[in-house]
Amino acid sequence: MDEVVHWSPEAREDLELIAEFIARDSEYYARQVVREMLAAARSLEPFPRKGRKVPEFEESSLRELPVYSYRLIYRIQSDFLLVVAVVHGRRLLPHALDGREP
Repeated sequence: MDEVVHWSPEAREDLELIAEFIARDSEYYARQVVREMLAAARSLEPFPRKGRKVPEFEESSLRELPVYSYRLIYRIQSDFLLVVAVVHGRRLLPHALDGREP
């Protein structure tokens, strides 16, 4: 059975801020990155363990998918998947998740 993907408010904000940043140079590429990010999240529905374990955390339910130079971080819940963050690959993940439950 396919899992449903939900986005946390923080992850939605991450995606909006990324789109705004990219749109300063190109609205086309901003839309493209958002489309790819949403498609990557949807691709998890039939295969929730598709992403690799997040190496900074010792938790098998916390996983990530690379999308361009970003990391789509998600948690496998009992009956759905939760995107918890979208961070640039160069950011230190623990700092990027300050104030959030990973």
